[in-house]
Amino acid sequence: RNSIQQLELPQRKAALIVPAFETLHYRLTFPKSKAELLSMLDMGSLYTFRYHVWPKGHAPTDYAKWRTATVPYRVAWQPDFEPYVVVRRDCPKYDQRFVGFGWNKVSHIMELDAQEYELLVLPNAFMIHMPHAPSFDISKFRLSAGYRGCLQTLREEFHQDLSRRYGAAALKYLTAERSL
Repeated sequence: RNSIQQLELPQRKAALIVPAFETLHYRLTFPKSKAELLSMLDMGSLYTFRYHVWPKGHAPTDYAKWRTATVPYRVAWQPDFEPYVVVRRDCPKYDQRFVGFGWNKVSHIMELDAQEYELLVLPNAFMIHMPHAPSFDISKFRLSAGYRGCLQTLREEFHQDLSRRYGAAALKYLTAERSL
């Protein structure tokens, strides 16, 4: 809340990134401070979110910088970036094509970037993902070539829509997708 006021979020197009961490333990005493979280990270009871399965999703957060940051810092959009964010209510909504598993947060961040939202990492905020059983939708994604094919078609449609709405500025998203 302090960051929202200090950054004048109501008057600014910004997405405040909440750095995400995870644990493999089903029970965890939630850290009360950044210093406590860093200690847990150093001891190996916490990890940066999905670092071992999907590092592209959160790597642009720049966790090394976050460790010592005392003020919010700007990061650049990168392909497959899907941070957890705090945004104004009037921000673009999630694209309803992406329900279930796959590309809901990625497309949302892409849209925010296309609309020139600043991506600002909060230096003293964090969240911790707790382990849980895989969702039904991720199982469908992993097991069904048809599901993955449909998702690819939706991604292509989304890119076309971005190009129509934002013109040449949206080319970086298509270029990044093709270079992966």
